[in-house]
Amino acid sequence: MKRLIALMLLAMFSMGTLTACNTMAGAGEDIQEAGGAIEEQARDCDVGEC
Repeated sequence: MKRLIALMLLAMFSMGTLTACNTMAGAGEDIQEAGGAIEEQARDCDVGEC
């Protein structure tokens, strides 16, 4: 019985960890896209097209 409970807890912890990795990867991509847009706007302002 203790082994079953331990395995269930391990499975739930593993699922939570894997889900968090996917979420952080998506957030990283969103931040990268926002940074690209900021860089593009900065370049436009640098050449006077602001």
